[in-house]
Formats: sequence, structure tokens, C-alpha cells
Amino acid sequence: MRTIIVKSAVPTRLDKYLMEQFPTIGFGRWSRAVKENKLKVNGKKQPLSFRVQQGDEIKIFLQEEIFSEHPAEAPIFLQARKELTVVYEDANVLICNKPAGLEVYGNQPDTLLHRAQRYLWEKGEYSDKDAFSPCLCHRLDAGTSGLVLVAKTAHAETFFVDMIRQHALKKEYLCVTYGKPSPAQGILKDYHFKDAKRGIVTISPTAKPGYKPIETHYKTLCTSHSLALLRVQLITGRTHQIRAHLASIGCPILGDSKYGNQQMNRRFKLKYQALCAWKLTFPTITEKPFASLSQKEIVVEYPWYYNQMLQNTLEP
Repeated sequence: MRTIIVKSAVPTRLDKYLMEQFPTIGFGRWSRAVKENKLKVNGKKQPLSFRVQQGDEIKIFLQEEIFSEHPAEAPIFLQARKELTVVYEDANVLICNKPAGLEVYGNQPDTLLHRAQRYLWEKGEYSDKDAFSPCLCHRLDAGTSGLVLVAKTAHAETFFVDMIRQHALKKEYLCVTYGKPSPAQGILKDYHFKDAKRGIVTISPTAKPGYKPIETHYKTLCTSHSLALLRVQLITGRTHQIRAHLASIGCPILGDSKYGNQQMNRRFKLKYQALCAWKLTFPTITEKPFASLSQKEIVVEYPWYYNQMLQNTLEP
């Protein structure tokens, strides 16, 4: 039996706190411990969704061998799932296809970054004792699927992050909107404000204090009933840019729970927004370690809704 006194400045889910303390003991083992009445908070049985806070006492009635098999100092990425779709790889980068619903990073064990780190660890290319840990060069929302670039080296991180900041890496997306943009093809130029506390952004057609300029290009590929299939190119790349920008013109992305049409989302029973980071096009690259990516196009398979829209079969 072990006793833990919670040290957390904010209330935290019990399962999250336990997996942070013992990263390689999986969720399933903790779930079983609750069912077997081997986990108590302040003397009471609580579900894993219970939020613990500073000073709470957690008692774990598991055999000591389990803790020795899963030491707390083991790297958290070893608890990530092994499923990782690698679209491109060389000595410097991984380009992965992230499924909708998976966080790209965070404290939880199973993120895209942790999956990538585990993948490289199992290949013998990475150790948690290394001076540099593979890292993300950019991000995607959890509900968005598609291409994410992971740097294997510090040099690669600096090079590709700088490329993205200079808007030299062309990013194209496919999405379905509820509402048809007019005109069918165009350039949206507005101003973007991020409310970090609320986790939401606001779009304004005019400049305001705290707002930053954004630019989004779109082209309608086809329409079906009240829906439109768009190819979108990000010029700037700010938080929720595509989702909020399209919503601001009355064409929210189907399935978007934050900026979308909730009635239509319920009709289609979509869990995540119909938005995919479909294509990356690299500029001319002369620097030797990265020259293999010069002018290269990286694409993923069309998302599930692409053919349904073309065939006019995407219906509730």
C-alpha cells in the first residue's frame, strides 16, 4: 500500500494525477483498482473522474511489485499507444498523420508527440536521457486530423519552425462547411483576437487593440444540399483560424462544437470537425541536411467526407 498527498495548485482529475505520478501504469490498471476498491481518496472510494486538490490523501492498495515494475521515473511517452502513421521520415524529421481526437501534446500519456517519441525510442533513435527530445514544429487542434511535422534534432526544430514563421511552408486543408461561401473562391482578410482564458477566438473585419491580421484562402470544390467542400490554404496560422474565420462568414465547419451550428452537428452525429490538414508543400531548400524536402509535396489520403461530398451522399 502507498499513500500520496496531492500537490497540485488547481483541482486535477484523479486518473490524470495518478498517471503523472506513475506514467507507465496504464489507465486500465487504475480503472481495475477502483472496481476492486483498492483506491481511495480521503478514505472514500471515488471514480477516476473525481477531481483531487492540494492536500488530499490518496491511498493505493496495490502490491509493491506493481510499483517496482512501473517506476515513477519511467518516461511518460512509454505509456503512449503505439499507433502512429508516418507519412514521411528522414534523419531530421517525422511527418505524421494525426487522427481526429488525439491531442498533439500535453501532460497526458497518449499524445501525438508521445507516440512519436515512443516510435523513435523503439527504433533506438531516441532516449529520454538525450539532450534533445523530439518536438513539434507546429500544432493542430485535437479535433482536426492530418499532417504534423515533428523535429528529431535541435537543428531541424530551429530550421522548420523558422520556415513556418516566415509562411514559407504551404499548408492546405480540406473541410466541409454548413453554408456555401459566396463567392465560391476567395481570400478572407480580417483580424483575430485570442481569449486564452475562455479558449476561444473572435474575428473582426476592422483592426482593434489586441487583434492580429489573418489571411485565409479558400476554394469551393463542390456543394451538396446546404454543405460545401472547400480546399483552404492558411497564409497566417493563428489559433482556430480556419474554424473561426469560416464561421465569421456564415460557413462554420461541420462538426465544430465551438464555432459551428450545433443543431446541424447533432443531425450529422459528428464527434469532431470535418477538417483535415491535407497537404504540406515545402519551398526550395538548399541547406544540405534538409534538401531532400526541397519543393516536396506531402499529402495524406482524402478524409472520409471527401468522396461523399463529390458523390452527393453526405447526409444525416
